Formats: sequence, C-alpha cells, structure tokens
Amino acid sequence: MRESGHVHRTVKAEVRENLLAKLRAGEPRFPGIVGFDDTVLPHLERALLAGHDLVLLGERGQGKTRLIRTVTGLLDEWTPVVEGCEINDHPYAPVCTRCQALARELGDELPIGWKHRDERYGEKLATPDTSVGDLIGDVDPIKIAEGRTLGDPETVHYGLVPRTNRGVFSVNELPDLAERIQVSLLNVLEERDIQVRGYNLRLPLDILLIASANPEDYTNRGRIITPLKDRFGAEIRTHYPRTVEDELTLIRQESVPDIGADVPEHLVEVIARFTRLVRESTSVDSRSGVSARFSIAAAETAAASAVRRAAVAGEEQAVTRVVDLACVVHSLRGKVEFEVSEEGRETEILAHLLRRATAETFRNRLGGMDLSAVIEKFSEGAQVESGELVPASELLLRMGPVNGLAKVMSRLGMGAGEESPGHAAAALEFALEGLYLMRRLSKEDLDGVTVYRT
Repeated sequence: MRESGHVHRTVKAEVRENLLAKLRAGEPRFPGIVGFDDTVLPHLERALLAGHDLVLLGERGQGKTRLIRTVTGLLDEWTPVVEGCEINDHPYAPVCTRCQALARELGDELPIGWKHRDERYGEKLATPDTSVGDLIGDVDPIKIAEGRTLGDPETVHYGLVPRTNRGVFSVNELPDLAERIQVSLLNVLEERDIQVRGYNLRLPLDILLIASANPEDYTNRGRIITPLKDRFGAEIRTHYPRTVEDELTLIRQESVPDIGADVPEHLVEVIARFTRLVRESTSVDSRSGVSARFSIAAAETAAASAVRRAAVAGEEQAVTRVVDLACVVHSLRGKVEFEVSEEGRETEILAHLLRRATAETFRNRLGGMDLSAVIEKFSEGAQVESGELVPASELLLRMGPVNGLAKVMSRLGMGAGEESPGHAAAALEFALEGLYLMRRLSKEDLDGVTVYRT
C-alpha cells in the first residue's frame, strides 16, 4: 500500500477534496435530491468544504435523511482498514489498543482489508430509550467473563459512533435524545474522542457527524442542551418543493414503479397541486408539516385503485382516472395533522382541497379549449355514469363518440402509444370532472357511482 502512493486523509479532508473535484467537473454531487439546487445545497457544500459537523433543520418529510445519505457519495469508493478492526482503523494510524499492538508486532505486515463507502455510514434514530452504550459503548460482561480484567480497554464493546469511525454518522431527530445522552456527544464533536465508563481511554475518532431535527424542537429551550448546539459548525434549513414542477419530479422519482398501473401526467399534477394546497391550508398544523411521502403515497394509492378496477372488471390495462383520486382522501387522512378547531371536518377539508387541485389542473391543461362537443352529449336530459369499478370501455360506450377527444388527450400529454381505451377514458373523465368544477355540468355521487348530467 505504501508503494502505491496511498495517502492517509481524514474523513472531512476526503469529503472536501472529492466535493471540489465534482464541482470543478460539473458532476452531480447529491443525486436524487430535488428542489434544493439553489437553496439548501450551496449551504451544505460550504459546510462540507469548511469541515463542519452540521444540523439539517426541517419539518417532516423534507428529505433530510435522504440528503444525509447522499453525502457518502463524496467518500472514496474504497478505503483501507486494519483487518478485523471494530472501529475501522487506518493501517497507517491505528488508534485502538488491539490494532496498535498488532502494528508494533507485525509492522508493515499488518493485514489490510478494504471497505466500500456504503459501509462507512452509520445512522441512529434518536429515541428516549437510546442509551450511552448504544451510541458510545459500554463494558462487555462476556469479555470480562472470559477472564480479562475490568481495567483492560479491550473489554469495551463499542457503540454505533465509534463503529462508524472514518465515516459519516447521522443522528436523526436529535432533540429527542435525553439530555444526559446528548452530553455523551460533546467529546465526539469537539475533542474528537470518546469516554467509556471510568476507563482512562482516549480514542480519537475521525468522523463527520450530521444531525437532523425539527426546527420547533431544536430551537425550543430545554429540548437540546446549549453546549451541544454550539459544537455544530452549521445549521441548514431545508424546505418542501417550492414549485409544482419540483413536486411532479419528486412524485415520479419516488413512487413505486411496479404497482401495475399507468398514472397519466395530468393526474400526477393534480396530486402535486393537492399536496401543496394541503400544506398551505390554515386548517392544517403548519408546525407538523405535510411530508413529501404524502404525495408519493397518494400517487401509489390512486394507481392501486386502478389496478383493483382492472382486476375486478377484467381490463387488460390499468390506467388511473379521476375517480381513483377519491380514495386518496380516506387513505391518507391520517398522514395530516389538523388544527384542533377542525376536529371532525378532516375528510371534508381534504375533499375540498382535492377539488380545488383538480380545477387548477383543468385550467392549466384544458383552459380555453373548446369542449362544446362534450357538453352537447348531455342535451335532452342525458346522463353518464362512471365509478371506481366502471371499466374504461364501458365508460366510452356510455358516452359515445366525442369529437375532439384526440385533441384533449394531446393537451393532457398523452402522446403516441397512449391511445388505448384506458387513456381515452382517463382524458374523457378528467374533462367531465373539469366541466363540473367549472359549473358547466352537474354531478352526483352515490355509493361509489358518479353521475354526470346537465
């Protein structure tokens, strides 16, 4: 290894140099992160270049943990470690008692192993029952039972933090740690060492510590000790996607792709706008926030509804329609925390916001388009029934031929290869729902059956 010219670097130096190389080359630094390019990521890059331990502050579901995990991509792909070392000692500079003894005995014959960067990441969700032993370490009674003396440093069983030595360690929801447990992190952040029980043990750790927290908890006195806050070099605020386009990208990227149904673009937009309206609603507790997982789960639930219809009705292709969005309100009500004054009105509020999102999408996609051919189908008291179990072919048959339906499909982003009955029914039903919301048609919902009429 010496002959190869390998140079020992600290974790923070490694991250800094690899980040600079990616910046100079114009390569992606944090793949899969959406909507943070001009806001969060510049602050994160400055903190990493400065060699700071840091805290990401944000409400739930803003991608904090996802962002932390991408930092491991800035580590070297492979790094040498002393073979069998519990805390990943570097062969050039071992710090634990075992590896130091081996280095003195074997010299340059010290056995070497290699660790991939994915193995150099540790994570702990802070819970009230987390102990110092979990994070830092404790005396191992089994090792003492084997005959070692209580004063032998090798009787220590290392916790998660030392075991992530020479890597990146994340503490999620830091303020939830009990104060006495927070104290155990002070030495890790400032003196870069650990203390276990009463041992005279100095173990200089090489670690990049990143924590996540909710702003309300982190800034509230008594939830986190002041000396620990002082030891973090940077506090970075995250946020939810700020544009509909970012929300759309996030839903497409994170939704499970193999549910078995196609979700047309206009319905993904409805879900994105629905999520944003829920976040902005005065009826929702803004301190809790509305997770990005809300929109992802909504898209997956709507797709699952289409799959169920296809299975029951014997459709060859499952395509999500407007009627499939109704189940989202009931399925995801528990993911939103409402203000106390709105108790009992949760379903009503979400249904109203979903209608608003559908209307906004209709205006954006089909606003100004001549849909008189659709309205003419309802002359002389005619009506059309749809529903969550009505197959696409049956809906098209009940409606009959509609002039201009191909143009509607084109405006909704359904291109070549998407001219199936399922896609045609999805476009038609969206037009009907939009005309109802624009007060051009009326609608009645009865036991899972939707009836459109003049």
